[in-house]
Amino acid sequence: MCAYFLTEVVPDTSSLVVEISAAQTALQEGQRLSLSCTVDTQNQEKRFLSVAWLRGNVELARIGPTGVLSVGPDYSGRETEGELRAVRTGDRDYGLTLQPVRTEDQGEYICRAWPQDRSQDGAFTQGTPRDSSPQLISISATGQSILPDTYTYSRFNFPSFCVFYYLLKQNNDICLLPCLITESGLSVEMQPFGMVMEGARLKLTCKVTEVEGQLSVTWQHKSTSTTATPFTNVISLSQEGVTEIGGSFTSRKVRATRPAADTFTLELDEVTLSDSGVYQCAVSEWKTNSKTNSQSQAATVEVTPLDELVKVYLISRDNIVTVGENVHLLCRVRGPRVPITLTWSLQRDASTVDNILTVSSNGDISWSADQQGYQLKVENRETEVIHSLHINSASHREAGRYQCSVSVFLENAFKKLPPSNQLGVMVQNPVSKLVLTSPVTLTSNINTDIEVKCSVITNTSESSRYAVTWLHQQGPENKIIVSSDRDAQVTFGTQVEQSNRKRISMRQSKGPSFELTIRQTQISDNGSYKCEVVEWLQDPRGDWYQLSPVSKLIQLKVTEPENDLRLDAKEQQQLIARKGDEVEFKCNIISGASGPPFFYKVAWLYRNSSSFTSVPLLELDHTGLLRYPENQALRDLQGRLRLSRPTQSNFCLRIQRAHEWDSGTYQCQVEQYQLNNEDQWQQKASDKAGLITLTVNVTGEHFFEQQCQSGTWIGILVPLLICSLLVVFILVLKICRSKGVGEKKSGQSLWAEHPLKTKPSVDD
Repeated sequence: MCAYFLTEVVPDTSSLVVEISAAQTALQEGQRLSLSCTVDTQNQEKRFLSVAWLRGNVELARIGPTGVLSVGPDYSGRETEGELRAVRTGDRDYGLTLQPVRTEDQGEYICRAWPQDRSQDGAFTQGTPRDSSPQLISISATGQSILPDTYTYSRFNFPSFCVFYYLLKQNNDICLLPCLITESGLSVEMQPFGMVMEGARLKLTCKVTEVEGQLSVTWQHKSTSTTATPFTNVISLSQEGVTEIGGSFTSRKVRATRPAADTFTLELDEVTLSDSGVYQCAVSEWKTNSKTNSQSQAATVEVTPLDELVKVYLISRDNIVTVGENVHLLCRVRGPRVPITLTWSLQRDASTVDNILTVSSNGDISWSADQQGYQLKVENRETEVIHSLHINSASHREAGRYQCSVSVFLENAFKKLPPSNQLGVMVQNPVSKLVLTSPVTLTSNINTDIEVKCSVITNTSESSRYAVTWLHQQGPENKIIVSSDRDAQVTFGTQVEQSNRKRISMRQSKGPSFELTIRQTQISDNGSYKCEVVEWLQDPRGDWYQLSPVSKLIQLKVTEPENDLRLDAKEQQQLIARKGDEVEFKCNIISGASGPPFFYKVAWLYRNSSSFTSVPLLELDHTGLLRYPENQALRDLQGRLRLSRPTQSNFCLRIQRAHEWDSGTYQCQVEQYQLNNEDQWQQKASDKAGLITLTVNVTGEHFFEQQCQSGTWIGILVPLLICSLLVVFILVLKICRSKGVGEKKSGQSLWAEHPLKTKPSVDD
C-alpha cells in the first residue's frame, strides 16, 4: 500500500494557494517519484496559470498557461529518454513523474505557480509567483553493482520451481539477489508509457523472455490504479493467433499484434478521456493446450484532453477601419497537428451569432452567409497554422465581434474545443466634408413671400444624398417646421398648425440648395431658422449610412411698413371746360407702403353747386371690383365716366361729352387695405386729395382744359398767337405804305363829290 504525504501550504495574502504532495517520500534507486501540485484560485475555470516543479533552485519542468510543457536544461535529456513526464490532470491538479530515480534526485521539491493575464492579441503577461511549502524526498541506494566476470551463475531445477544464485569469484561467497521465483523462466516487461493526446493512437508494447511454450496475451484496462478495481478485457490474442475484442471495445478501432516472437503490441485508435487508467499485459504460456504459466505487467496511461493542447488565438492589426477599408483577421491554431474543422463567426449584437464560413479538415469550405467581401487563406508554419480572414471594403454590415472556433471528430461526433478570444471589428464613418453656406440675416415685409436658402459648397461624395430639417427657434423653444428624408419625402413637424402648413413649402434645387418658402409672412415668423443637413453615403454593400449633421443658422426679421399714405394734390383746383369736351381728373399716390401685400380702394365723390353734401360717384374697391352707387340724379353722369389705372399708384377719371350740369366739386379718396393673420381685410390708412371745382360753359370763349390735356392746348394757342401777331404786323405795314402813295396824288377825294365813272371810256 502506497502512503501519500501532504505538505501544508504557507498562507498567502493573494487568492492563489499552492500545495504539493508526494506518493512516497522515501524511495530507492530505480523507483518512481510522483509529485502532485494543486493550485486553488478564484474563478478557476477562467484563469490562466503556469506551474513549475523545482528542486532547490533548479527547475525540472513547467506547464504553461496553454498546456505546453517545457523542460529545464538539466532534465531535457531525461525527458527525451522518457524518464520525466509532467501533465495537467485536472482544472487545478498537475502531476510530475520521474522514473527511475537516482540518488542525486533527492532533496527539497516545491511547486511554483504564476497567474497569467491574456491580452486581446493573445499574449500572456506573467504575474507574481506563489510557492508551495518544500517537500523533502529521500532516495537510498540499492547496493553495489556486480561487475562482469566476477561471478558464476547457477540454477537448480525442482519439480515445481527453480532457484537462482550467484557465486562471487573474489571470495567464493554466495550472493542471493532479489529475483522472481516462477514455475518457469517466463518474464514479462512492459515498456513505460506516460501521456497520449485525446484522439490520437495509443500503442503499448510488451516484451517476454525465457519462453518455453506457446504464448497468448490479453490486454486489460481499468480506469483507476486502486487494487480493488477489477480489470476489463480490451482484446486478447490466442496462441493460435485469433483475436477477441472485449465487450466494451467492440465499437472501437483496437488491434492486438505480435510483430516479433518476443513482442506483443496493443493499438487503440482515437483514444478518449475515458481511456485513461492502467493497462495490463497478461501473457500466458501454453503446453499441449494447457496453460502452464502466466505473467503480467502494467503501465499507467494518461489521456490529455485536446482542449489543453490545442489553443486558438484571434488577432488583428487593423480592427478599427473606415468604411471601404480592408480588415485582416488572423486565427492562430497552436498545438499538435490534428485534423480540425474551423468555423468563423460574427456577433453583431448581444444575442445573435452568425456563422460566416466553415473549413473542414479535408479543405472543403461551406459558406453560411453572404460570401461577398470575404477571402480565406491558410498558412502552415512550424509551430502553428494560421487561418486568415480578409474582409474587402468593409461596411457596417461587417462590424461586430469575430471569433474562430475549432472542433475535432471524435467518437463519431464533432467535439468543440474552447474557441478563440472575441475580437471586435469597428467600422467607422468617414469624416464629413460637408460645408454649407447661407445668408446670416433676412428681412421681409409682413404678408410677403420669402425664401430661406442654404446651399452645399463642399460634400463628401458626389453620389451623396441629403436629409434636410428646417427648425424654427423663437425664444427657448426649438421646433421642427418641415423635413425631408434622403428620398425627398417631405414631412411637417407635429407642432406646425394645419393653417400654417398651407403657407410653408420646401424644395431642393441644383447645387444642391435647400429652399424653405414662407408665404404671406407674419410677425410670428420672426426668429432663427436652422437648416440642418445630414449627408447619406452608400457603403460597398449598397447600404445607406449617415454622417454627422451640419447646420446653418439664419435670422429672419418680419417688419410691418409705416402707414404714411399721401396723395399729391392737396390744394383746391379750378377747371373750366366747354360743353362736349372730355374732362380728366388725376389722383396720384406719392408716398405710402407699396407692394403685393397692400391693396387700395379708390372712390370719387361729387357735390353739385346746389348741394352741401358730397355723394360717391363711383368706387374701385381693394379687390378690383368697380361699383357705381345707386343715384338717380347721377345716372347720366355715371354712364359717361371712364376709370383707368395706368400705374400701381396712379388713377385717372374721365368724363366723356361734358354737360353744363356736370359742373360741381369732385374729390378723390384712397383707402389702404391688408390681409391680417386670419385672412381678413383690415384697413391700414386713408387719405383725400384736394377739391376740384369744374365749370362747364356752353359758349366756351375762354376755357382751360384739365390737367392731363394742358400741354396739347398750349401747343395750339402759342402758334395761333404768333400767327395773329404776324398778321397785325403785316396790316400795319400795308397801311403805312398806302399813306405815302396818297400824298403824291393831286388830292382827289374818295368821298361823293368825286363820283366814280359808271362806264369806262375808250381812253380808260
